[in-house]
Amino acid sequence: MQFNTPDLSDQYPDAMAIELQFRSFGGVSSFTGPALTIKCHEDNSLVKEYSRENGCGRVMVVDGGGSLRKALLGDKIAAEAASNDWAGFVINGAVRDVEILSDLNLGILALGVSPIRTEKRGVGEKDICIKFGGVLISSGNYIYADRNGVLVSELVLSN
Repeated sequence: MQFNTPDLSDQYPDAMAIELQFRSFGGVSSFTGPALTIKCHEDNSLVKEYSRENGCGRVMVVDGGGSLRKALLGDKIAAEAASNDWAGFVINGAVRDVEILSDLNLGILALGVSPIRTEKRGVGEKDICIKFGGVLISSGNYIYADRNGVLVSELVLSN
């Protein structure tokens, strides 16, 4: 589906825009799909675990509490996600290995970068309602993301 978030926002004013300034790191500049939500803080165990599963075109929405201390996504996990049919990631936190991420067939929006990996303590929650950037996001919501920002909708939007 070809789209841009400004046009979708104009056409569907009920779609909620996440009020954060994301940076684009992936090789795909616009991506869409149903959300899988994860909440974790400086521990990407669940991100790694679910990247190994078939993404079925979904978008992993990760609430890392906005922390830029440790990266929630790096080259190995992202490459695995790309090979397992994930459409992309929206991360309220940091990524690393940005020179490699940009070569992957995957959309990746995050707040920033950190060279430091996370601890793997197995801490976090999946498929819960999360809130960041002024928007409540649940697994199954539709995510529309590009370099202009991220829209969240309960309905499939058509351009």
